[in-house]
Amino acid sequence: MKIYINNKELEVSGNEPLIEELNRNGYNIPSLCYAKEAKHQASCMVCMVKNIANGQMIPSCSTFPTEGMKIETDTEEVLSLRQMSLELLLSDHRADCEAPCTIVCPNKLDPAQILLYYDKTHPCPPCEGGSSHAEKDTPNTNKDLRESFPCYNCKAPCEKACRRGTVDKSVSIREIMIEMAENHPVLFENTPNGNSLPHREGRGGSVFSSKLGRYTNEEKEWLKEVYNDASHCLHCACEGRDKCKLREYSAQAGIKAPRYGVSSSLPVKEQIRVVGKLCYEPAKCIRCGLCVYNSEDGFTFHNRGFVMQVVIPEESKNHIKEQLATLCPTGALFLAP
Repeated sequence: MKIYINNKELEVSGNEPLIEELNRNGYNIPSLCYAKEAKHQASCMVCMVKNIANGQMIPSCSTFPTEGMKIETDTEEVLSLRQMSLELLLSDHRADCEAPCTIVCPNKLDPAQILLYYDKTHPCPPCEGGSSHAEKDTPNTNKDLRESFPCYNCKAPCEKACRRGTVDKSVSIREIMIEMAENHPVLFENTPNGNSLPHREGRGGSVFSSKLGRYTNEEKEWLKEVYNDASHCLHCACEGRDKCKLREYSAQAGIKAPRYGVSSSLPVKEQIRVVGKLCYEPAKCIRCGLCVYNSEDGFTFHNRGFVMQVVIPEESKNHIKEQLATLCPTGALFLAP
């Protein structure tokens, strides 16, 4: 059959949803609640297109082509609606894509990665105030390292941005970075331009990073109790950030700061171990329903409307397979290391 996309004729089979026909022909329609060959229901409204015949906006993920259909995919009206849909979803998504310390680093380094490795290799009990306390090897204080290593002469804006500072005291990031470079130089070898530290690629203006908002007093007490590793780092960065479609599409839409802020009241960083390595973080869930519709007697909806949540009953955890994480469009479902 023939349909018309942005005034161009297109021959389609009519056997697949409109989004498949469009993407196959290079129109690149985004969607968060749809995955090919998976059960779904239109909910995110990010894949909206306009039916010229009646002027209605329709979800391309659940609409099948009809003979002579005329569709607009890239008008200002359509793109504006998609952006609004993304911003509404972001208001219900409580997460830091990147750790604040990584975002503000003037050398484009990734201190969050080093802090994570530090805590994995320093299992001793934390000291008061969050400062480094590990027993050090003989420091590698050669002149070349001191001249090339940016943390030695840095004013540590990472520590001013550290979220731990809103709980009690900022992590001693600069001290830990220097300690790791002196005692484990092999971690920092073979990086571009002689830079001694791991760094994040592609952190230019086109990369979107969501913010989780402020901690409640109850959350602060919980965080102090739970995050008491050697560094005292809260490990803010999202484990699923590199595969997050919500982040990708927000960047494509040019969103810098969502106009609606963060309205979710779900507990921050609450991680539920489902089965095996599969973890669920409710505060990052956008309620697309893919995990609900594609698990039998597993994930389910609780309540309705704005207070609706996706939950996993304790008795249903063994019905879930780890592969379900591949359907999640955010970092709400992820495989722990």
